[in-house]
Parts: sequence; structure tokens; C-alpha cells
Amino acid sequence: MKVISTTKAPAAIGPYSQGLETAGIVFVSGQIPVDPQTGNIPETIEEQTAQSLSNLENILGANGMTMADVVKTSVFLADLGDFAAMNEVYASRFQEPYPARSCVQVAAIPKGSRVEIECIAVKQR
Repeated sequence: MKVISTTKAPAAIGPYSQGLETAGIVFVSGQIPVDPQTGNIPETIEEQTAQSLSNLENILGANGMTMADVVKTSVFLADLGDFAAMNEVYASRFQEPYPARSCVQVAAIPKGSRVEIECIAVKQR
């Protein structure tokens, strides 16, 4: 098993890894929209979605992968009323064939975030 880590995404603040690769499959932990340079969280759901996806992208990049390698995402929203705005930003970061996806509303997300996104990726050859 290979640990994936980068300073271009928020550091893990608990007993977990930013990402792990095993048997050619990469599992990236849920990313909240913390800017790794400032520690700040943007205000709008659009900005938060973009930052969460950038954090995922940077972790994948640390393993020589891109968003094109993502096969599955899970999106956690504090309010499903944010779905359309989140989805618009999300759609701009992926190309067909789009990854499989789950999206659910949850009671709370760390640090008061409105979105958290995790993914599974497989290197496309």
C-alpha cells in the first residue's frame, strides 16, 4: 500500500491519510474546501465546491493522476438546496465519461463547510 500526501491540499487532521493506493486503485479521503495555503474556507457553495475539487485534484496529482482517472465520487452536502450550484461547478471539472457519483445531504460537515467530496480513481492507460 502506498500513502499519497501533498502540501497542495489540507493536511490530514486525524488518524487518516489524504489518499492511499492499493492494487492500482486510489482512494482519496473526503476533502472539505479548506485552502491549504491560508486555511480559509470560501463562503459560497460554488467556491467551496471548486476548492474541494482542487484539493482532490492536487492529491491525485501527487500520484501522477488527473480528474480523468476518477471513477467514483461521493458528494456530501449540508443542504441539498445547494445541489444545482454544486453540480454546475462539479460538471465543469469532469469530462465524459463522467465518474459514477453519490450525493447525499448530511447533518453537518467539519468546520461548518457546506460540501465535502471524496473519490476513487484508477490510472487510465
